[in-house]
Amino acid sequence: MPVYDYKCPDHGIFYELATMDESNKPAQCPHCQTLSPRIIMIPPEILDMAPAKRNAIEKNEAAQHEPQVSTVDSRAENTEKLKHGCGCQYHKKGKSKLMWTADGKKMFPSMRPWMISH
Repeated sequence: MPVYDYKCPDHGIFYELATMDESNKPAQCPHCQTLSPRIIMIPPEILDMAPAKRNAIEKNEAAQHEPQVSTVDSRAENTEKLKHGCGCQYHKKGKSKLMWTADGKKMFPSMRPWMISH
């Protein structure tokens, strides 16, 4: 049987075991026997989360059941982002890290020459 949170107006939060059918019904406070409504506790890490991260999580949760569908309008909105095909921020600014040697070969500025460049 699950444990649910209830809040007495005089004694505060208390916990009670209840069946799922009875979870929405008020429970009696163990101190004063007052019928107290069920409450839903929100973890503090959600309240303190950065708004951008919270929005990203909410968007991902919505996309789990409602996948994005490619339409003419959505493609038109993303044209600028996907101009060269990869959508990365570096190329969007018009700066490429790719360098060329004097003999015409590609030179990789990173320490990982095995990586595929754009």
